[in-house]
Amino acid sequence: MTPSDQPGPGAPDPRWYCLRTVTKSEHLAAERLGRQEGVETFCPRIRFRRATRRGPVWFTEALFPSYLFARFDPVPLLKAVLYTPGVRGIVRFGERCAELPAATIAALRAEMQEGDLRVVNPEIRTGDTATVIDGPLKGLEAVVTQVLPARDRVRILLDFLGRAMETEIDASALAVLDDHPLAAAPARTPPPRAKP
Repeated sequence: MTPSDQPGPGAPDPRWYCLRTVTKSEHLAAERLGRQEGVETFCPRIRFRRATRRGPVWFTEALFPSYLFARFDPVPLLKAVLYTPGVRGIVRFGERCAELPAATIAALRAEMQEGDLRVVNPEIRTGDTATVIDGPLKGLEAVVTQVLPARDRVRILLDFLGRAMETEIDASALAVLDDHPLAAAPARTPPPRAKP
């Protein structure tokens, strides 16, 4: 172990670090790390429905693909953490291990619903603005005019080739815009241009 792997002077021993993992195996690496004495893990995942050929199917994926967070003291545990099956390495800035503030992890945990899992299942309602995410109308914005729950479909109104058109599509082919975390962010206005 090199001196750059050790925490800075006066720092408390256990700190949060970001670890790179084998693709699609983040939860397995987190489970193995969690079994080690002195290691706490946090691997936020999302559960969502996606349209497939078989119909809508629930998927669970890592919120940060190929990464997880671990809290440990690097002096005695760094080597054991790095040699854990499923762990590829630790995120570094040059030779220094990148540390995360505990407040960042606390904020992420506050957003999760059930431990490390968050179910993303926006309820589609009449009047919602949404984007079509699957099918021939992919990428178009639309307004939901009617929810047809018995068939898991919705009627939408969209502007297509310069005219308003109403059509019926699968509810799973829509992404509601209001629930997206960036939808609430204020729009950036470009600075005024100087006149020549």
